Amino acid sequence: MRDQKLKFLVVDALFAVIIALLAQVAIPLGPIPLTGQTFAIGLAATILGARHGTISVLVYIVLGAVGIPVFQGMTAGIGILFGPTGGFIVGFIFNALLTGWLLEKTKFTVPYAIVANILGAIVTLIFGVLWLKVSTGLDWPTAFLTGMVPFIIPGIIKAVFAALLGILIRDRLIKAKLLRAS
Repeated sequence: MRDQKLKFLVVDALFAVIIALLAQVAIPLGPIPLTGQTFAIGLAATILGARHGTISVLVYIVLGAVGIPVFQGMTAGIGILFGPTGGFIVGFIFNALLTGWLLEKTKFTVPYAIVANILGAIVTLIFGVLWLKVSTGLDWPTAFLTGMVPFIIPGIIKAVFAALLGILIRDRLIKAKLLRAS
């Protein structure tokens, strides 16, 4: 039991690092860049489920908040969470939680994973738009057009790839007895 807990702590930390690495993959689209973070969040939740996927995201956010440059553009600090992208980062928590939870309540299959990842991505965008409006003083239509519209199609594409790759990796880890089926 203790070895299992230690193994999951290591896996949670590993996925926090994967999120940090993919956060550095970015395409500028105005004030909110298109990053690999959401892909990594979906991947973590699809492979690990709600609890450990969410723990990975929390570790990633805490690392960035305390000053380790893991956020997009190798940035860090609590100030990032209060800036225009802070809502998206906080939304990652609920993305992982919802994506993993939906898969645990249904099945870890590609179709369910695609739906769960798309819904999780939408949650991230909702948090992002809400905070973008609050932090910048934008009106609602501008916040929506800036923080959601440009990310819908790329978000769906990343969600589908996270689902496909996540289920593939999860199945292989289960077959190798490195992960338990839930």
